[in-house]
Amino acid sequence: MSEKTGKRGRPVVAGSARQSRLDARAQRAAQGLSTGRGRPASQTSARQSKLAAKAAKIAAGIEIKRGAPKKVTTAEPVSA
Repeated sequence: MSEKTGKRGRPVVAGSARQSRLDARAQRAAQGLSTGRGRPASQTSARQSKLAAKAAKIAAGIEIKRGAPKKVTTAEPVSA
């Protein structure tokens, strides 16, 4: 194989709108802020309240069990 190195693809225009957006996103990510990717979650939704309650239980050290609870079987006498 030939050992060629060099730039590939389109050249980057330093002052373009896309590059300024990417730089702003990189700065927000470096500061630990939101990068604005994806759909924002509604904090008042039922799912977010469930997730917050689960996170609070984990923080409190309460054991979180996965899945549905086990079925309780009762031994009922069989009448003939």
